[in-house]
Amino acid sequence: MKVGFTLPQFGGQAAQGAQIGRFAGAAEELGASGLWVADRLLVPVAPAAGYAGGAGFPPVFRRALDPLVVLAAAAVATTSIRLGTNVLSAPWYPPALLARTALSLDVISGGRFVLGLGVGWCAEEFAAVGVPPAERGDRLDECLEVLHQWWTAEPVQHTGKVSEIPPAHVDLKPHGIPLYLGAFSGRGLRRLTRWGAGWLPVVAAGQSLERVTRHWDALGRVPAVLRIAVPEGTSLDTISETLDAAAGAGFEEAFVELVHVADDVDAALDMVAAVLRRSA
Repeated sequence: MKVGFTLPQFGGQAAQGAQIGRFAGAAEELGASGLWVADRLLVPVAPAAGYAGGAGFPPVFRRALDPLVVLAAAAVATTSIRLGTNVLSAPWYPPALLARTALSLDVISGGRFVLGLGVGWCAEEFAAVGVPPAERGDRLDECLEVLHQWWTAEPVQHTGKVSEIPPAHVDLKPHGIPLYLGAFSGRGLRRLTRWGAGWLPVVAAGQSLERVTRHWDALGRVPAVLRIAVPEGTSLDTISETLDAAAGAGFEEAFVELVHVADDVDAALDMVAAVLRRSA
């Protein structure tokens, strides 16, 4: 099974943002299959809903780097490894700007970019970008339509609730950016069937894969990249056992989150090396 990792983006790793290129190049040399980023805008002092069902947010998210900037830094420091978002909160972004940025990353990386999108969930983050949370599903749907237009049509044209693009020339086209979607609801699964090249499920290290595989079976086992969330204090044995279980369940690619188990870039690289040794 292919095994990837998160890039230095949060917490102590974010404070060492100048070393993103070093991390990316070293992870590629060690044999990682992919490098991934998430989307966290801010940490509310008194959140309406906590992270991952908890009461608040882990302090590590108080330091956060922009996901697409981090990927650009990794792109120029590597040559073959996949680079992806898991996931970008699509409703926060003007669709045309997101289409252009994704296209730019695809070109800079030589066609290695994977765009993973979701609807987002944190009410305070939606307030900060001026987007009503109730519109998030509709905005993601429209974003997907604009991405398709921007990347395939000539001229590009779109009329929707969020944006209007008059007939316009966009001559630069992508190598073929795979669109992966995080989806568990009925609407999300229908969206995936229409637009998605693949699925982005998540499981916590040490957790049963039963729920994930049940949904995957319902999707006809479309291509999938499994995100393995690793809580603070998780042992290397537990991470390795979860990777083994994922491979046994049929997953061909997964990535391991390093945000809660490595305070700096060197510790993150040590974890990359250790996990890859175990999964070889």
